[in-house]
Amino acid sequence: MANPVHIGKLALRSRVLVAPMSGVTDLPFRRILLRFEPGAVVSEMIAGEGLAKDEPENVARAAGGAGIDPMAVQLVGRDPHWMAAGAMKLEAAGAALIDINFGCPARKVVTGLSGSAMMREPGLARDIVAAVVSAVSVPVTVKMRLGWDHDSLNAPRIARDAVDAGAVGITVHGRTRCQFYKGRADWAAVRPTVEAVDVPVFVNGDIACADSALAAMEQSGADGVMVGRALIGRPWALPSIMAAVDGLLPPAASTAAQKARHAVDHYREILDFYPRAKAVRIARKHLVGYAEEAGLSDSDMRRQRLARSDDPDEVLSLLATLFADAKRDAA
Repeated sequence: MANPVHIGKLALRSRVLVAPMSGVTDLPFRRILLRFEPGAVVSEMIAGEGLAKDEPENVARAAGGAGIDPMAVQLVGRDPHWMAAGAMKLEAAGAALIDINFGCPARKVVTGLSGSAMMREPGLARDIVAAVVSAVSVPVTVKMRLGWDHDSLNAPRIARDAVDAGAVGITVHGRTRCQFYKGRADWAAVRPTVEAVDVPVFVNGDIACADSALAAMEQSGADGVMVGRALIGRPWALPSIMAAVDGLLPPAASTAAQKARHAVDHYREILDFYPRAKAVRIARKHLVGYAEEAGLSDSDMRRQRLARSDDPDEVLSLLATLFADAKRDAA
């Protein structure tokens, strides 16, 4: 990669990062995504206070495990003390990067005055960043939205304050909190934040392929991209996006056999990580994604079985031939 990006002391192997997604970028999916060697795969958000108090669910979410390099974890919360305490636990567990969540629009998070609600409290947001930076020696970054709504597009101010407090990287999703995921991400609206700070800025939102990644970078002026929902069911989309963003030759497309191997391995990782009943339930969003990637319609019996089956053996059998069968069906 020409002109590699550094996040503080951490040299990224790609300008493409994978976004933290609640209930999605758990340890099993991170292991699959890291096979493609993006710059980093950020964990789903973890409550700083819960982590500091060793609540089992938060500890499990933060688990690094074999093959997680770099270990990048996102913290969410509104209390500087607990956010700092959680960050210290993450560093002790091997985290190489800690990201602070000022962007989640989910109602349950915002009701707790965390996530994108912090865009309305710039003073407290700065205090949180300063507390986390002071507590750890690893790089600290911040992910945010354009603002709470279109009357308060204050991402540049939040970013400047965060950098002044010691943050060494910023990601901006090109929507406001009030938009949730409606409409299209406004990549050009990220440019004022890029111009406001002297640290790497990544643009996020609606980036699904090489062309959209390049368009997002051109319109925003960002140093790289963060890809999220487009990878559900298609983690192998990463290499082509990375090649475009990093200035490399386009890779060969994944074969049906390679896709099947990744999907089967992903399902096995889920079964190994969670208790069986929970694993079967958690896997379904990914299984539906794989079915969609294979081109199966809602009425296709294979898709329906993947979405409903409680039998891991049946699911593994379906995944093993899913993409080859879909290719034959299209012929």
